[in-house]
Amino acid sequence: MLPRTLLTSRSLADAVLLAHTEQGQEWPLFVWAPGPGVRMVSSAVLGGGIGERAWVLNAQVPPGYGRLDPVAHLGDLASGAGLEGVGVGLMTAASVADRRYAADAGAQAVVTAGIGVRGWAAAPAAGDVAPPRPGTINIIVSLPVPLTDAALVNAVATATEAKTQALVELGADASGTPTDAVCVAAPSPTGPDAEAFAGPRSLWGARLARAVHRATRAVCADLLAAERAAGIG
Repeated sequence: MLPRTLLTSRSLADAVLLAHTEQGQEWPLFVWAPGPGVRMVSSAVLGGGIGERAWVLNAQVPPGYGRLDPVAHLGDLASGAGLEGVGVGLMTAASVADRRYAADAGAQAVVTAGIGVRGWAAAPAAGDVAPPRPGTINIIVSLPVPLTDAALVNAVATATEAKTQALVELGADASGTPTDAVCVAAPSPTGPDAEAFAGPRSLWGARLARAVHRATRAVCADLLAAERAAGIG
């Protein structure tokens, strides 16, 4: 466990990489703890929705992760990392150590990706829906300005569009994976001046989109190059 002072950092660029043990093996644990006064919107299983959140963790787990208590598991990992209060917990079977960071005029993004199982969002129906699995493209975004609730939701859509743009540009023939997750963080509003828009043509939405696009493209380009070198796809 690291001291709380070492974990806490306003900048996403200064997040730390810890480790946890699962199935007798060590796995990376990405931890960003901006501290109080931050609101987040997320699709994560732990701490999802909109609200004040003190930290984000992205835990790499073994392929074929089969635990049925991901919320409790993530909570235990947060406690073990010395994190306090309410936060957001993400999981992925992709390499967390191989994350990519990008920034654009104050907007920051960190993306981890595993794209072995990918496809288009509006795919034909395939019978029973499989239970959710740990997300394979996890996007964490930090903005330096407060956003309204609507703008937070808009930011999630913008980040998703930017991710898909990167995949299409790389020739991945997919809009994402079935289990992607997003988390957007911004200062909690203290007055009436929160940004009302975060679409791709708004000031902060455009910056967010460029950061997410660059980080997603960087990590997925490496994965696709490896696939092609191995004669896959």
